[in-house]
Amino acid sequence: MDLSRRTVLLAGASAAAALLPGLTGTAAAAARNLQPYASYWYPDSFPSGTPGAGITWRSLRTWSAATDADLAFNTASVPLAARFTPTPANTTARADQARIQSLVSFGPTAGNPSQGSATADYYALTHWAYIDELVFWGGSSGEGLILAPNAPVVDAAHRHGVRVLGNIFLPPTAYGGQLQWTRDLVQKDSAGHYPLAAQLVAVAAAYGFDGWFVNAETSGGNAALATDMLGFLKELKALAAAKRQRVTWYDSMTVNGSVSWQGALNSQNQSFFQAADSMFIDFRWSQSSLASSGTLAQQLGRSRYELWAGVDVESSGTGKSVNWNAIVPATGSHVTSIGLYRPEWTRNHLPASRTPGDFHASDDLFWTGTTLDPSKPDATATWRAPAVSVADRSTVTSLPFASVFNTGHGLKWYERGKATSDTAWNHLGLQDRLPSRRWVVRTTGQRPSVTFDFADAWRGGSSVLVAGALDAPATLDLYATRLPICADTVVELTHRADSGPVQVELAVATAEPSTAGGAPPYTCFPVTVSSGWSTSTVRLTGLSGTVRALGVRLTGSGAAVRWRLGGIAVRKAVVTPAAPTELRIADADGGSLRFAWRAAPGAVRHYELYRTLRDGTRRFLGGTCQTAFYAGGLTAGQGEAAARFEVRAVGELFSVSTAATITHTW
Repeated sequence: MDLSRRTVLLAGASAAAALLPGLTGTAAAAARNLQPYASYWYPDSFPSGTPGAGITWRSLRTWSAATDADLAFNTASVPLAARFTPTPANTTARADQARIQSLVSFGPTAGNPSQGSATADYYALTHWAYIDELVFWGGSSGEGLILAPNAPVVDAAHRHGVRVLGNIFLPPTAYGGQLQWTRDLVQKDSAGHYPLAAQLVAVAAAYGFDGWFVNAETSGGNAALATDMLGFLKELKALAAAKRQRVTWYDSMTVNGSVSWQGALNSQNQSFFQAADSMFIDFRWSQSSLASSGTLAQQLGRSRYELWAGVDVESSGTGKSVNWNAIVPATGSHVTSIGLYRPEWTRNHLPASRTPGDFHASDDLFWTGTTLDPSKPDATATWRAPAVSVADRSTVTSLPFASVFNTGHGLKWYERGKATSDTAWNHLGLQDRLPSRRWVVRTTGQRPSVTFDFADAWRGGSSVLVAGALDAPATLDLYATRLPICADTVVELTHRADSGPVQVELAVATAEPSTAGGAPPYTCFPVTVSSGWSTSTVRLTGLSGTVRALGVRLTGSGAAVRWRLGGIAVRKAVVTPAAPTELRIADADGGSLRFAWRAAPGAVRHYELYRTLRDGTRRFLGGTCQTAFYAGGLTAGQGEAAARFEVRAVGELFSVSTAATITHTW
């Protein structure tokens, strides 16, 4: 990769310093920073000197789960969901060919909070349906080289069936890379094994993510070092496979130990590809080099789609000029898969005044294209959005299923239509399974706009807002599903009409469209509309088999309409989860508290932490999928000697348990 792309990695140290100003003398002893952060390490040895403020130098060689003080905050809890591929939304996307690996920097290497933070300005990725693997990108010579993904990213990805890889970054020497760090990574023990390969697999298993992206770009090596790297990679893959983890190799080091980006799979790197599950091909590829790479992969007995052709969108995003026909030609088979480098451009290029709505509008353009409708993609556009070529996938396969269309960030937190916190927030682990086809609208009239909206919500931070003059009925596709219909199966819609007359129908299909790009054969059920939030329960009378698609059909009079969808659920009986137990404050320092509890038995979607004020008001402090939570910046109210906190378990249908409570004396 070009050295200019390392800017964000090197800036991490100064960013972390700004977040966590250093303390000296007695102040350092008096104040402890209990905020947990995503973990990062060097393989073994450290740089010369001392770490900057807010940075902790750690050795992977000496790591153990037993001594990891932040493990409870960083361990993902959502298992990797199985996916299926419905009939493609259009005639250009292909279900069994190119997939996408996405390399994303969610924050700095140091100072990246474990469980979200108090801002809505966050890369809240929602277009998981097109992604196979996400790489938790980062690392720098001054902070650490090996990054473990934080739990919210992994939990959100797993809920959508996407694997998440940690990152191993051995930097170019021009950016502080030291060849010793490469040697540290591939050091052998007396038995000829690679101890750090075992450590990497142990970290991924303990933290609950899915493997590693290996990026060795420090020059100065020789054939002997390349041999050690190959042995290390083989052992890493073997150990990883036993834990159902995966390894991606980046096209950098060659078989003679030099760093020489090939832009292809060839004799200089094929042994590393063979030792890994996949390979990210550097951006230097050409149409001919990708063609030969795909052919060679097949000759080696591998799939050509185990090669990710790198597309660098960090600086120009949808303005990037890409020879798409070299990767995903409009006619003929796809050549390789796609590797997107830094698609968080969709947030980063916006002005500092950006809102969550601004971000999602930008992100939808990137993933869906200018039509904003994957059923009507613009295959002639210069930016070939993923929805044009790659078929979406879904994990909605079992009951109960519910969504409140929470994107994982918001300006407030809502519960039953009322704000219980006015603080902006982000936490991807609280993100719902979201509609994959954003937004397919079928109408013969004027197309209404469909967006995630943050001005109001039923629960969480966002709702779906449909706005426009409905001069003809409009059907909005929501979810591709595989949900069994039983005698007592019902669908619930929580919705609200803000303005304009609108008739609402639930649309349910029990069969696939007959052709790619076709409309599901919906049966529509009328739903009662009111001016406030209401929940309509619909019995699927006359239907049997399996629900294959869910949507809503809106009919207006041609006047302007604003209609919100706050939630959807497909269920049989409502089960209320049991409460968590053994709630305790595991550590405290002034207004910084670490809470911990024992998991509630049975299925729990996440936990929510509240503070109960003296007047009985409950104020939302945060949510997590883990059984530990950090809350900072707390202060005593006037005349308050102690504060009361509660934790509740939330089920898949967003039913809420009774509270586990604790009192903290100031």
